[in-house]
Amino acid sequence: MIQVGQKFPSVTIKQATAEGGSDVDPAALFAGKKVIVFSLPGAFTPTCSTKHLPGYVHELPELKKKGIDMVACLSVNDAWVMKYWAEAHDALGKIVMLADGSGALSKALGIEQDLTKSNMGLRARRGVIVIDDGVVKSIEMEEPGKFEVSSAEACLRKL
Repeated sequence: MIQVGQKFPSVTIKQATAEGGSDVDPAALFAGKKVIVFSLPGAFTPTCSTKHLPGYVHELPELKKKGIDMVACLSVNDAWVMKYWAEAHDALGKIVMLADGSGALSKALGIEQDLTKSNMGLRARRGVIVIDDGVVKSIEMEEPGKFEVSSAEACLRKL
C-alpha cells in the first residue's frame, strides 16, 4: 500500500463528467493542490450511497475552509456509472469522480480488494488519502465492514 511521503501514482483512468467520461491522470490533476481522495467499493452500494459520498458533498464547504482545494471520489466503476451516481447525490461538478474501471489506480495505490466471492470482482478498499502537491500526507483504510476513519466528518477532525 502507498505510504506517507510517497508520490501519488501516475495512471490514466476516467473522470466522470457531464458528458460521460474523459481521460485523466490524477497525479497531474492533483499537482499543486491539497486534495482529499476517498475510496470506496462501489457506486450505488449502501454505505457508499447513504453515508460516504453524501457526507463529502455536505462537508465540502468546511473542507474548503480547512484549505482543501479538491475532493475526489475513487471507485472501481465505469465513468457512466460514476456520472449518474454523482448526479443522484448532487456531487457532479463538486466532487471529482474518478472512475477506475479496470482497477489500475487502485492497484497502483495498493488498495485493491478481491470481492469475487461476493460477485463484485476487484474493488477499491474504503479509505481516505490526503495529498499535498502530489505527495501523500496521510492514508487511512477502513477495516472490512467498517466506516469509521474515512468519513468526511473524521477527515475534518484530522485536518
